[in-house]
Amino acid sequence: MDPKAAAFIAAGFCMGVGAIGPGLAIGNMVGRALEGIARQPEASGQINTAMFIGIAFAEAISLYALVVAFLLIFVA
Repeated sequence: MDPKAAAFIAAGFCMGVGAIGPGLAIGNMVGRALEGIARQPEASGQINTAMFIGIAFAEAISLYALVVAFLLIFVA
């Protein structure tokens, strides 16, 4: 197998695996935040703030996977 082709396959695998975890985490966070807001509507501001911070950290993981995929494509 050509090394460039292997790098493309590895980059695709990296992005696939790197997007599954954050996608599940963000879905779980938003669902739990909506449940919390439904139970205590007066705490919606604090819940939203905590949810957006958590989403930012989860999304950072997929951005790291994107950087690794770009490194595989353009450096390897």
